[in-house]
Amino acid sequence: MSFLYQRTIRLQDTDAAGVVYFANLLSICHEAYEASLAAAGIDLTAFFGGQLAIPIVHAEIDYFQPLFCGETYQVAVMPTALGNQLSRPRDKFKLQYDLHQAEQLVSRASTVHLCIDVASRSRQPLPPEIQQWLDPINS
Repeated sequence: MSFLYQRTIRLQDTDAAGVVYFANLLSICHEAYEASLAAAGIDLTAFFGGQLAIPIVHAEIDYFQPLFCGETYQVAVMPTALGNQLSRPRDKFKLQYDLHQAEQLVSRASTVHLCIDVASRSRQPLPPEIQQWLDPINS
């Protein structure tokens, strides 16, 4: 199951050639991630301002064609829990992002997120709201 997010490319997203600057597509993916959390009822202000952080520890992206200013794309966000919950508490998840325009896959990205305590930077179990966000998708 995936969350769908629609995004129109803005001038600020592009480089001098008029196509999306490579790093900005990851920002667009992150917008879609935040929108999926909000759609699941997660209070983003409280979530991103708490004692836990869930930074990106790995990112990759493939471009299959250029993305131009003014064009609209659909971003499918597909979360997957990582790790074995029996051996240790789940502390990591992966997001895959498929960007389509008119049914054509134009880019695919992924990010891996690790839950940590902000003060100590030590690994922590994913909070219940993230577990709930992941569970319906992965069950």
